Amino acid sequence: MSAKMLGRAVGSRALSGTVLRSELFDITVSLPRPTFTNQRTMASKAITMENINPNIVKLEYAVRGPLVIRAAEIEKELQKGASKPFKKVIRANIGDAHAMQQVPITFIRQVLACVAYPDLIEKGDFPEDVKERAKLLLGAMGGKSAGSYTMSHGIEIIRRHVAEYIERRDGHKSDWTNVCLTGGASNGIKNCLQLLINEIDGKPSGVMIPIPQYPLYSASLAEYGLEQVGYYLDEDNGWGLDTNELERALKEASTTVKVRAIVVINPGNPTGQVLTRQNIEEIVKFANKHNLFVFADEVYQDNVYDPNSKFFSFKKVMADMGEPYSKRELASFMSVSKGYMGECGLRGGWMEVVNFDPRVQANLYKAISAMLCPSSLGQVAVDCVAKPPAQGEPSYELWAREKEAVLSSLNKRAKMIADTFNQMKGFKCNPVQGAMYAFPSIALGKGAVEAAKKEGKAPDVYYAFKLLEETGICVVPGSGFGQRPNTYHFRTTILPQPDLLQEMLDIFKQFHEKFTKEHS
Repeated sequence: MSAKMLGRAVGSRALSGTVLRSELFDITVSLPRPTFTNQRTMASKAITMENINPNIVKLEYAVRGPLVIRAAEIEKELQKGASKPFKKVIRANIGDAHAMQQVPITFIRQVLACVAYPDLIEKGDFPEDVKERAKLLLGAMGGKSAGSYTMSHGIEIIRRHVAEYIERRDGHKSDWTNVCLTGGASNGIKNCLQLLINEIDGKPSGVMIPIPQYPLYSASLAEYGLEQVGYYLDEDNGWGLDTNELERALKEASTTVKVRAIVVINPGNPTGQVLTRQNIEEIVKFANKHNLFVFADEVYQDNVYDPNSKFFSFKKVMADMGEPYSKRELASFMSVSKGYMGECGLRGGWMEVVNFDPRVQANLYKAISAMLCPSSLGQVAVDCVAKPPAQGEPSYELWAREKEAVLSSLNKRAKMIADTFNQMKGFKCNPVQGAMYAFPSIALGKGAVEAAKKEGKAPDVYYAFKLLEETGICVVPGSGFGQRPNTYHFRTTILPQPDLLQEMLDIFKQFHEKFTKEHS
């Protein structure tokens, strides 16, 4: 087992002479107690595999795991002139829109440019609404510079604009003091998860997460020593959520775990489903029945493609339902990394916290203050999303045209990818109703399973590695997200531009036919 694999292995809480188990690789390894010397040439280490935080060893993040590391190595090999059966790596493993050649939204970039370099407000050829927005935001920054710290929870005027956005979206009041700007949605999610790190009645705290799930959740739960309580999404019914399954998962876990929260990702990652309003109401009733804190991961709220589907925020549904449901504790999350924006690198996002105990909210904000502040330019991008150009303003028509072009293209690619996989023998792919991913299942035969076992890999990991090495296509195996036993999946983004996506799918077809023959 390589050192890299070891670093990703899942470890027990005590690492001395320990057994490590990897989720992505079907390997169990016993580690002898390491020895260290005090020789001057080899000083002992302060942090060793014996005394490292075991939660860090336990943590895994498949989206940037072994396959992605290998993909980067292959790219370097190609740059050095290595002979491969392909000329480029196609990174379908991560939802990074601009890395896949999505064109930035002009309004966002123009405001960012003026805020980052204020001389452009007077010297640049920018629309008046861009200049006015830049002046407004600079006026809220220390020294009128994006290089200054902001308030820990974000610039007040931007928080107010986010609250106005939420009110327009939901038709219900939003208090701007409940809005906190974050370094992408991920930071806000982790901030809230930290509130749960505690034992209750002698039991560790647990969080219900969907299976399949976005690995941020499993990784963060491992990091914080929280217990993962998985509930399966129903693949045969469009990755829907069945409350009977929620009850099963909670009941089974409750013997050893104090279940305190539930995570819902809508639209879904990696599954691409959009929950119906009825489904959301059922989840809210379940959470209220069991006094669960609700995490609503809604970063793909702009990414809905199915004409029969519609995004409803958890906050709106809870408020529409009235008491007692409208009083349920909720944290909802949004990001500028997804949607039509795709500004992943700016690390802008927000969370709205609803119905918190004021003392708990004060402590949450206190903990956030220790991290100083999110990126000021990320906050600027948030402002452009929360308060886009209004009809009649100089930037409106271009903004509306660019937004529609991005979402329309994603809609076509969502259909293209599901249709193609469903034409391939052994594949089943639910329609991509929303988000940016497909999560098809593959029927891997006995030959493939045996070959995977010989290499010490899970079958879907083996398949994904073969795909990468033979075609340059990088996807993420389903075992990195969680899946029902004896089923195999992978996640691929729909982000490659149409020509590249078609090329990728054509290559995929050829590979799968070859793989099937070789492992028959």
